[in-house]
Amino acid sequence: MKEAVPQPGFDPGGVAFVTTHWSVVLAAQTQSPAADEALEKLCRTYWPPIYSFVRREGRTVEDAQDLTQGFFARLLERRDFDAVRREKGRLRSYLLVSLKHFLVNERQRAMSIKRGQGRELIPLDEVIAREVSDPEPADLLTAEKIYERRWALTVLEQVLGRLGQEYHAAGNGRLFDCFRELLAGEPDGISQAKIAVELAMNENAVKQAYHRFRHRYRELLREEIAHTVAAPGDIEDELRHLIAVLRQ
Repeated sequence: MKEAVPQPGFDPGGVAFVTTHWSVVLAAQTQSPAADEALEKLCRTYWPPIYSFVRREGRTVEDAQDLTQGFFARLLERRDFDAVRREKGRLRSYLLVSLKHFLVNERQRAMSIKRGQGRELIPLDEVIAREVSDPEPADLLTAEKIYERRWALTVLEQVLGRLGQEYHAAGNGRLFDCFRELLAGEPDGISQAKIAVELAMNENAVKQAYHRFRHRYRELLREEIAHTVAAPGDIEDELRHLIAVLRQ
């Protein structure tokens, strides 16, 4: 199935900027439980794109695992965000630049999963399974483009995951599954008329329910993007960038 992407005419407005994971991290002058928790959540989000970048650089699976774990272990230990505070940079850009420096300066013999004290920021088998089931067209994409694409897809996975939890909690799991398939936009896929028949609903009711589904999807997408920028003015640019990446 094709990945669900923001639809043409996507309107990212309508949700106020709130304190986010990245703004909490940047605002913390010293370590704090809230900043530590926010930083670890962000690391989990960016594990797949960082790992994909390292793999595209020609590393083996094992080396890429060690390098990625070592990179995030160092990030969590050093917390060197002074340059980002001055420039109000986006997390996406900051991490890619930091990773490139890390790969240049870090000798492979010094890499070990022990640097992360045995803690896995994201289960390795989850990353490997994703790589096998959704291989990147390595002959067409540079490491940077793979990083961007994996970042965009990971954001959408998190959005759909949150939306699915809401629908299942409300007892509407089957409706969510249908709407998710509809959102993917497969030419021969499901239609609103088919959903109405399958779920014994009025077609107009399905139309209204899908409108609410898309509206909530947009809200959650904006929230996820907001968590990775330091200022509200950056949200729109990141959303446009995400859509451009997915359309490539």
